[in-house]
Order: sequence, then structure tokens, then C-alpha cells
Amino acid sequence: MEKIIIESREAEKLSRDEIYRRLHTSPKGLTEQEAAERLALYGKNEIPEKEESLFHRVFRRFWGPIPWMIEVAAILSALVGKWEDFSIIAALLFINAGMDLWQESKALGALKVLKNKLARSATVLRDGRYKSLPAQNLVPGDIIKIKIGEILPADVMLVDGNYLQIDQSALTGESLPVTKKPGDVAYANAVCKQGEMLAVVFASGINTYFGKTVSLVARAEKEEHSHFQKMIIKVGNFLIATTLLMAAVILLNAVYRGENMIEILRFTLVLTVAAIPVALPAVLTVTMAVGAMNLARKQAIVSRLAAIEELAGIDVLCSDKTGTLTKNEMTVSAPHPFPGFDKEQLMLYAALASSEENNDPIETPIFKYLKENNIYDKTKEYRQLSFRPFDPVSKQTEAVLEKGNKKISVIKGAPQVIKKQCRPDSGHAVDEIVDEMARSGYRTLGVAVKTDDGDYQYAGIIPLFDPPRDDAGQTLAEARELGVQVKMVTGDNIAIARQISLKLGLNDHILSTDALTADDPVELTGSPIATEPSVATEIKQNPGGRLAQAYNAKHESDILHLIEKADGFAQVFPEDKYFIVDKLQKAGHIVAMTGDGVNDAPALKKADAGIAVSGATDAARAAADLVLLAPGISVVVDAIKQARVIFERMKSYAIYRIAETIRIILFMTFSILVFNFYPVTAIMIIILALLNDIPILTIAYDNTRIDKKPVRWDNSELFGLSTLLGILGVISSFLIFFILEKHTNLSQDMIQAIIFTKLVVAGHGTIYNTRTTDWFWRKPYPSLLFFSATILTGIVGTLIAVYGIFVPAIGWKWALFVWAYAGSWFFINDIIKVYWYKTFISGRMHLRLRYPNHLHKRVG
Repeated sequence: MEKIIIESREAEKLSRDEIYRRLHTSPKGLTEQEAAERLALYGKNEIPEKEESLFHRVFRRFWGPIPWMIEVAAILSALVGKWEDFSIIAALLFINAGMDLWQESKALGALKVLKNKLARSATVLRDGRYKSLPAQNLVPGDIIKIKIGEILPADVMLVDGNYLQIDQSALTGESLPVTKKPGDVAYANAVCKQGEMLAVVFASGINTYFGKTVSLVARAEKEEHSHFQKMIIKVGNFLIATTLLMAAVILLNAVYRGENMIEILRFTLVLTVAAIPVALPAVLTVTMAVGAMNLARKQAIVSRLAAIEELAGIDVLCSDKTGTLTKNEMTVSAPHPFPGFDKEQLMLYAALASSEENNDPIETPIFKYLKENNIYDKTKEYRQLSFRPFDPVSKQTEAVLEKGNKKISVIKGAPQVIKKQCRPDSGHAVDEIVDEMARSGYRTLGVAVKTDDGDYQYAGIIPLFDPPRDDAGQTLAEARELGVQVKMVTGDNIAIARQISLKLGLNDHILSTDALTADDPVELTGSPIATEPSVATEIKQNPGGRLAQAYNAKHESDILHLIEKADGFAQVFPEDKYFIVDKLQKAGHIVAMTGDGVNDAPALKKADAGIAVSGATDAARAAADLVLLAPGISVVVDAIKQARVIFERMKSYAIYRIAETIRIILFMTFSILVFNFYPVTAIMIIILALLNDIPILTIAYDNTRIDKKPVRWDNSELFGLSTLLGILGVISSFLIFFILEKHTNLSQDMIQAIIFTKLVVAGHGTIYNTRTTDWFWRKPYPSLLFFSATILTGIVGTLIAVYGIFVPAIGWKWALFVWAYAGSWFFINDIIKVYWYKTFISGRMHLRLRYPNHLHKRVG
């Protein structure tokens, strides 16, 4: 048998007989033998997974510039017989790898979770009788029974029965359940709300509409490296290159002078280990992990740690409307009664033509209105003689009631349909009222009443809308205060989108994605490049030519401009959401996307920070970087603030680490080259590295300011300030060396011990210089843990030098001198830092005013 693939949009154009013919099936269904053959041909009705092996995941932790450098250092330690050094370096390497692997494991299996979204069982017609089978065994051509409350297990065409009402909001974003009749198509993972029908399966597994969405999620890969990872690689490469260069210079100098190569190799080894950022991955991972725990306490779960850094820099938030910004429950607005009726009568009659037990999303808000306005008890005055639920053919519900000796008939449905059944003088201006309500974003219901054998009289029009969440407007306002532009994305029509947008405090510049994704955007963009017939002909005939390239470039530029200026997008399909996020990223924005349905998953994964809101489907959660457990998206603001706090901590550490590497490696190198003097011993370098790295881990708990604008890694700030502080550290170290060498009679061992103490104390001061852009004594003050750790390790380093533990004893006199000297340079460094930031920020603001988009470029 040949494998037949029928796309969802193709199936919508086929009749039932054509579907039967294409799939070689009939209303009698398949035999078990036929089904087995098709199962072998099409595969199981599930989403295949591709998992990375544990070996490969572990191997990746030991591959890259920083792991390579640490591994080489460990090998060299073993070669020179320094097994203590080897053990420490190896332990650091494995601890860093283990932490990284553990964090990644929490985010494993996004597609595995999606697989569980498929329905697990189905009622199938096999061998002439219905049986319950695992949904994964369904094949194209199967006849299945769909009942209320069931999740559709595959893409189907409805073939027999009255009607179905299905909720496919998680697939298409539509607010209301959709009514289906025989001949219509329904998709896997839609939920049957009402009715019962038979259907023929035309697509299963990865070939379903849901499966195609999963494929799109798989294609929506993040960039090879996040912005966070890119900058870490840059920092690591910079430090490694600097260290290797200086180490090579020291080795060449030793060869030239004929020094003991074993000792110089040992010294260079430990200097390399101290200078390279061994703790860099661990410090930054711990910093983000602590932030993730803080977010978890606020009901936000991080699935990808690097997304915290991305959240700090987002400047565009694309938010799904239905169920995210709105409550996903219809509400009655202001009923419009016609002459002869009032609002109370209109709503009462609407309720009498409804069934509260059905929990219909259109009828439920009617009963809610009655209860809120103390009208509900009046329904008990009527006895329902008959009730016909909504009929998709007649597009109305009908009820026959009795009150006293009076017989009353009520119809409720599409306003134009109701109008045709009313007497001519009833319901004036129905069309105008409905059009006006539609322009305001309302769905409408018409209600008509007749008594005994009279004519129907139009009672009025009921407008319905899906209201915004109570906290949505305030949340979006706070997001804008943080410099984040908010864009609403929805599958609803433009009128509804504009109405909700205004209620949320956004503007109403809403675009339809049909126009954005059209082949010829000339009318939309106003681009004149292809308006001339001769030019248009040339473009079509030579799509790779100069004119075609110019047109495509203009097309892309115009589309990017439109998307950037829009307040929202309506009538959106999953591919469109992916398209919007992709274009915003190409324009240089860092994009966050919130959503709750399967239709949001591709864009959630494509976005720099995908956010699944409370109640989101498993598909959305699996694709997201941040999963909200509390209703609404107000916690998004907390997440952005927390992310910016974490970013400041990471930036502070990165600047400090670069400055320390420059300070130590340059001072060591030039001391050896110029003065032929080793300012510290190998054991001092190891102690110095430990005393510097241990307290830095507490930077994850430090207090920092919250920036009011999106923050991103900036090379000029990162490398500029760190280089400046590093050079100042070199100058201060040479100055104290000059004082000790020229103005004292101290031995070389004593000078080394004093310089060691100075490097410890001054290094701890540098982190206080880098933790804020303002004067060090101003808020935010250091956290107690961070302050205690830095002071304690500084004291430990001093006591080691004072009492001669592993180093010559210097006594308290020289220790106090070192603290005073380092403290003086700490103040000098802070003064220079503050004025550097004022000049730096002033220049950046000037650049921002002259070139608004210049600072939106990504770190590459």
C-alpha cells in the first residue's frame, strides 16, 4: 500500500467521499490486518523523540577553551609531581561540569512532554465493531467515535452525527469553542465540549496539525550560544589568551637566562591556574541558580538558567491574548434592549433559551449576569416545555416556556438570523448595531420572543467579550516602565484585538499577519520598488538578479519596521508567531514571548525568553524557559527585575575577574622581566587563588540595584573598566615593591610575603569597586553574607602572613601598613571608576540619542 499524506488545509477542501477514496477506507472502518499494515507504514500515532546521549552531554562539559586550559593545568601538575595541585584543579573541573550537567538535566525532554499531550485512548471501529485502543495505534483510515469530554487523538474529518462543539483554543488561539458539522475537519488535541460524532482519521502522529507544530518547535532552535554564553566565551578567551601570552614570555625569559626549567615550569603552571577563570562557570551558574530559586518562591520556575540573563535584556514582550492577557471566559457587556423591552427582560429571556447544565461558554455568562443582578430567581417563574440546543444549521437555540396560562417561545442566536424571523417593525437598525459592536470588538447574540401564536418580537442584542485579567493592565504598565515594549499577539480578529489592546492601556495599531506574510507587501509597506510593471516583470523573471535582491532587502526592511511599530497582531497562526519573533530578533531586539497553548510553543522556543503562563499546556511549558505557576503574567515583572539583579551580579564578577587577571599576570611578568624578581612564590599564588575565589561565590547573594532599562553585555564597559582597574592594580603593586626594595632592608622572602598580603587585601577591595557604578558607600549596601565572606577571607590572608603560615611572618606592623596602603588605593580606584562611568554613560546616552537603534545590536 502506498503511503498517503493529506495536509490539514488540503483535507478541508475534500469531501467525505474523496477522503474515503484517498485513504482506501469506508464507513465500515478497517480490519485489524489492514490496521497492522498501515501501522507499519505510517508508524505509531506519536511524536518521535531525539535524545542526546548521556555520554555526549558529559563530554561537552570537558570541551571548550576554559575546560581545555584547566585540563592542561591538571596534566602539567601531574607531570611535575604536584599531586596536591592536580587534585584541587581536577576537583574544580569535575564540580563545574557536574553543576552544569545537573542544571541541563532539569530542562531535558521538551519533546517528551509534548508526546504526553497526545490522547492516550480512542474508540475505534475495527473488524466491524467498536473497541477502545491505545491512541498510538491509530492509523489513517480508521473510523473513530468522538464523545463529549474527549481529546481528539488525531486529525480527522467528521463523517456522521449532528454536530460537535470543540475547544481548539490551545491550537489556534480562538477564544470560543468552534461548532463542527459532518464534512468539517478537526485537529488532534482539540477538546470535545458538546455533541457526539463519527470521524475518519486522515493524519496521525507527526503528520497531524499538532505534530507539524511540534516539528516547528524542533526547528525553532535557539542561537548556537545565548548572549550570556557568548560573553562568557569572550571573557574566558580574553583571560586565557592574556595568561598564555604572559606565561610564554616568562618561559622564554627563563630559557634565555638559563634558569631551572622544572621550577619555572611549576611557577608558570600555578600562575596559569590562578590567572585563568577556573571558577568562572561555577560562580555564574551559582549566581543564576540563586536567582532561579528566588523566582521559584514567586511562583516562576526557570527551565533554562541562561534565560535569566536574556530576561534582563529583553526590550520586546510578545504576549498571547487569550488566557494570558484575558480571562478566557466570556462576559456580558451592556445589553441593548429594543423598544418594548428592558435589560432585565432581555437577559431573562436569553437565560430561558439556554441550558445552565451544558456549561456552554456563550450561555454561562448569561446566567452569571442574572445572578449578579438578582434576576436569576425570576427564571423559576417559568416552566420549560421544550428546549432545542444550538443548531449549527439554524444558528440558534429555541425554548418553549409556560408562565401561568401564557405560552412563550424564545429564540436566541446570530442577530441577523433572529431578525429574519421577527415581524418587520421589530428590531430596527439591527445590522447597524451589530456592526458597531463588532467594530468595538464584541461578539453578539440576538434574542426574540413571541407569546401564544403571535409573531416574534426582537427583544434586543447582547454583546459579549473576553475581559482582560485584573492584573494585566498594571503588569503591562510596569513592563513599559522597565523599558519593555509590549506587543499583543492573538488569533482573534482585528476588532477584538484593538478593543482589548485599548482596555490594557496599549495603543490600537494592530496588524493582520496575512498582510505581513504576503508575497507582495507593496500596498502594506508603501514600497515603490516593484510598482513599475517593467521592474516587477524583471523581478519575477530574474529572482536572483540585482533588482530582485534590492526588492527583497526593501521588503525585509519594511516588514521589520512595521512589526517594530505595531502594538499587536491579529488573526495569527503558529507560523506567524514564529515569524514575528524571528523578525524582531533580526531587527536587533531581545524578545520574550508569553503564551499558554500549543500554538505558542514554536514562538516560545524561538524567543530569547519563552514564558509559559499559569495553566499552560504541557507543550507550552516544555518549550518555555520560564513557567509561571501563579495566574496572569504579573510575576513576569518580578522575573525581569530579578534577572536584572542577577545580571548586575554577573557583570560585577566578570569585571572583577578580568581586572584581577590583568593585575596579577602583568605584575608578575614585568617583575620577572624588568627586575628579575619573582614577587610571590608558587604556594602564595595557590593560596591567593583560593582566598579570592571562595568569597566570590557569595556574590550570588549580594544586593544590587535594578536598572530601569534593558541591560546587555557591553564590551566597552566590561573590558574598558576591568582593564583600567587592572592597570591601576599593577601600578599600585609596583609602587609598593619599589618602596620595599629601595627604602627598606627587608629580605626577598619578606618582600614576597608583604606583596602577597597586598594582593589579597587589594583584590578583595576590587570587588567592592566593581559591584556598583556609584560610590562604594552608597546604596545598595553589600549583603551581610557577601560582606562577611570578603572580610573574613581578607583577615585569613592577613593572619597567614602575620604568623608565617606557609609564608615568612611579616608581623602586625607591616600588615597594618599593607591595609592602609591598599585602602588608599581602594579610594583612588573608586574615584577613577565613578568618573569613568560618568564619562562612559554620558557618551552612551549621546550615542543613544543620535543613533536610537545602535545600542540594540547583539553581542556577536
